[in-house]
Amino acid sequence: MTVAAILQDKGRHVVTMSPKQSLTDVCEVLAANKIGAVVLTEPDGRIAGILSERDIVRALSQEGPGVLQTLAEAHMSRKVVTATEHETALEVLHRMSDGRFRHMPITRENRLIGVISIGDVVQYRLQLIEREAAQMREYITAG
Repeated sequence: MTVAAILQDKGRHVVTMSPKQSLTDVCEVLAANKIGAVVLTEPDGRIAGILSERDIVRALSQEGPGVLQTLAEAHMSRKVVTATEHETALEVLHRMSDGRFRHMPITRENRLIGVISIGDVVQYRLQLIEREAAQMREYITAG
């Protein structure tokens, strides 16, 4: 089971923003799209960083509500861990767990082609387990 299979099911639409936008703008986009993180990109499409709800909560707790007027780039994670669509879901799940992050941009030839969350990987794994269990029950009852 590869990342490509997960992207095929969930889609490849990615919400991106500029690192020069305010945290308020990011909050509005996260809420409007019902997502937990946004990839921040440069004008040429390169990934500049990623900003999650957790990053925003941390900034609020450290600096107070005025932080919402600051730029996203001041609070984004700059060392973005990415994966390719050819990696397995289990490999990606391990990297996300080890790195303690929940969203991973997926790239092809250094271009952003999707984002998967740890929830996407877990949901896909559960569906696979359910299919395998159904096949096993069918095999047992047929025999």
